[in-house]
Amino acid sequence: MKLTDVSKIYRIGTEKVVALDNISLEIPKGEICCILGTSGSGKSTLLNLMAGLERPTKGNIKIKGKNIERMSENSLARFRQKHVGFVFQSYNLLPALTALENVSLPLVFRGVSKKVRNQKAKRILEQVGLGTHIKHKPNQMSGGQQQRVGIARAFIGNPEIVFADEPTGNLDSKTTVEIMNLITNLARENNQTLIIVTHDINIAKYADRIVYILDGNIEKIEKTVKVEGEII
Repeated sequence: MKLTDVSKIYRIGTEKVVALDNISLEIPKGEICCILGTSGSGKSTLLNLMAGLERPTKGNIKIKGKNIERMSENSLARFRQKHVGFVFQSYNLLPALTALENVSLPLVFRGVSKKVRNQKAKRILEQVGLGTHIKHKPNQMSGGQQQRVGIARAFIGNPEIVFADEPTGNLDSKTTVEIMNLITNLARENNQTLIIVTHDINIAKYADRIVYILDGNIEKIEKTVKVEGEII
């Protein structure tokens, strides 16, 4: 992924609000990158632009060599469906569906047969530790279990890029560690690019690089240091 001179300006009445100001950033395949910033820093806007959920006011965003800001809405939707996964803070599970049905949903839109998508969903639910919960609905699971379902759903289609927006914001500290280990291990095993957006420096330390965002600008970029698997 490569961003070149990307800006996002919102108009509120006659006033212009600069959410992002001339951002340039390159994220190589397989990297775990964290976008770190406080509320109002522009980090969520940056995620929305990188994911193709919003369009930049100016600048270019390339994923796999393709300028996503030039794509039509239909082309963007198909591109995300094929190449992108999302993990949300609020889980975003459908309450009427079981864990198996929630996880298999992305494959429905790809035209995968029910038998195959259920096999894949069951396999990845077992991988995230929920093999005994495939028939549970969201209200029958804890927050940590719901987030595991959300992670399984994000990864089931083997996307090349996974965006995680405050993925542990609603979880306690013990569950946070479990979820972060799970999501980063899955990404590393499959050589997937993982982009985490957070305000929490402890979450950021799971990444290979931390991009600090302040007032719509990149303040600094630093690599994390890990010794024998431990995060410093």
